[in-house]
Amino acid sequence: MSEFIAKRGALLGFALAAILLFAVAPAVLSDFRLNLLGKFICYAIVAVGIGLAWGRGGMLTLGQGVFFGIGAYIMAMHLKISDADLRGDDVPDFMSIAGIRELPSYWVPFTSPITTILGILFVPALVALVLGLGVFKRRVKGAYFAILSQALAAAFAILLIGQQTTGGSNGLNRFRTFFGFNLNDPANKQMLFFIAAGVLLVVVAITRQLMYSRYGELLVAVRDQEERVRFLGYDPANVKIVAYVAAAFFAGLAGALFVPIVGIISPNDVGIVPSIAFLIGVAIGGRTTLLGPVLGALGVAWAQTTLSEQFPSGWTYAQGLLFVVVVGFFPAGIAGLFALRKRKKEAEAVPEPSDEPEKELTR
Repeated sequence: MSEFIAKRGALLGFALAAILLFAVAPAVLSDFRLNLLGKFICYAIVAVGIGLAWGRGGMLTLGQGVFFGIGAYIMAMHLKISDADLRGDDVPDFMSIAGIRELPSYWVPFTSPITTILGILFVPALVALVLGLGVFKRRVKGAYFAILSQALAAAFAILLIGQQTTGGSNGLNRFRTFFGFNLNDPANKQMLFFIAAGVLLVVVAITRQLMYSRYGELLVAVRDQEERVRFLGYDPANVKIVAYVAAAFFAGLAGALFVPIVGIISPNDVGIVPSIAFLIGVAIGGRTTLLGPVLGALGVAWAQTTLSEQFPSGWTYAQGLLFVVVVGFFPAGIAGLFALRKRKKEAEAVPEPSDEPEKELTR
């Protein structure tokens, strides 16, 4: 009965979210604000994966910018090639300015839309699989894993800055079309928002299924008692790899959607700072819950956009202070406070055991 109620509550929650995203938001928000919300949704998609890997699996993923960037740059390369084809050029505009007359070999596969989509879906996940096998099979965990993942994000950003064929520190920008659709058309921008909103709902649904399945229970067991799980005959490395790959897959999707919505991707969007920003939203929202990472990512992104306009130099300090306060005093995040309050009410509703039977026995 409780399982039925939980499923019904989840369906109602998804229905409410769909109404808010597909009906209410386009009706009340301007084109600019709707596009901004689409950008925040991309961050929320990344946060869902971090919630699975960190909240349920105990893996402090400080390098999600790598997978976000892989998906974003694959999409950006395809869009720049498409724009060059419309102009009748052999290479994108920034390559022409730099004197590059031939398309680099690693750009060539992304001239095809199908190859681009397959690359977005599988390359981040494949990279995460290789990294996961190398890290988790060697039983690297805790602070060592966090430092390693952060170092990968830093190395990836430095690599992009040094590559003239990816735009260097300026990145890739000024996209005109998205698979044949004009990006300057407000209707197409709204279509991109709907795609991002739909992907977010699907990602949350997949994550919920993973969390409340037998695998989800095993993932929590690995987080809390890894050695016991190993003694029971399971390989904790394989359990961690699945969550790590899923988080990378979600981040790659978010990066690919980020490019046409925002119109730019650069090393500043994939390095250490954005990777930590992803983590802060998850921590504030509640990393062990399903919706906490989503709400935290949306809230932090909105606060950053709003407050940084008024206090450009003060937002970073406010963000750090908020993170310290949440981690120090509310480790379960905002969503965890509601869960704690609910459990407290349930405990108060349970009647205390009566000692009347004992009295009868003594008589």
